[in-house]
Amino acid sequence: MEGEIQVVEGYRGSKKSIPEVRDRLQSRVLVLVLVPFLLFGAVSVTIRSAAASASPFQPLVLPVLFSFGLAALAWRTRSSTLAAAGTGLAACMILSQAPMGLTGLGGTPLARPALMPLIALSLLAFGATRFGRTAKERRGLAEHRSGRQASQILANIGVAAFCAWMGWYAGCIAALAEAAADTVSSEIGQAVGGKAWLITTFRRVLPGKDGGVSLAGSVAGVAAVGVVVGAGSLHHALGSDPALVFTAACVGLLFDSFLGATVEERGWLGNDLVNFSSTLLAATLPYVWIARSR
Repeated sequence: MEGEIQVVEGYRGSKKSIPEVRDRLQSRVLVLVLVPFLLFGAVSVTIRSAAASASPFQPLVLPVLFSFGLAALAWRTRSSTLAAAGTGLAACMILSQAPMGLTGLGGTPLARPALMPLIALSLLAFGATRFGRTAKERRGLAEHRSGRQASQILANIGVAAFCAWMGWYAGCIAALAEAAADTVSSEIGQAVGGKAWLITTFRRVLPGKDGGVSLAGSVAGVAAVGVVVGAGSLHHALGSDPALVFTAACVGLLFDSFLGATVEERGWLGNDLVNFSSTLLAATLPYVWIARSR
């Protein structure tokens, strides 16, 4: 019994390496810089969608209902704060209706192709966060009961929303898949516990340590990538690029752990900027690889 108590206390000893003031400042800057662009994108996409239809309101029904419903559900279940739910609402408005451009289907425009991947991400994050919550709370690793902050929403789906707005479908799905993998791998790894290793040195660390990876968390993360990329590939929406997008999301997940073990561990960057950087890399890689292959 005493040994068990010592293990639990060991988990509780884990805390952020970055000073709290710096962490909050970085998150606020992320919100102040990105939210205006996100709001403008949501309004722009909505106006464009209404103008492209003979019936201005018909194409808005599904995106509006879905976006408001998802935001309301996140807030009511305390998965997100009110500000975070509003931020997610703007991102969902873009992701659920933005014209993603032509994605290799012989010039056929796709209708709302990011909707299913977004739903998959939401369900995966919701389930993983609640999986083993009692064990995570006992170890001091559970997410705060008030839910995610606006900066966390931006860090996870902000890049995907901007990619959707610009018509970069492969980058959008890669960013969503990386975000899902990061959340799922962290939550499942912390809930299951067991052995974890620092990605840079392979030294044994406690689950929940910045840059720490575990077998359970890694397998769950890769599986989450597969689910989101699979949802994004419906009706051949990704053309011949699903493997490319899958690989980009997995590289983004590894990059997230690398940043956690280096710049986050040293207190230079907070988790929000680390997550944002990882989704940005995942979104960029498909286009770099495609450009180099031409």
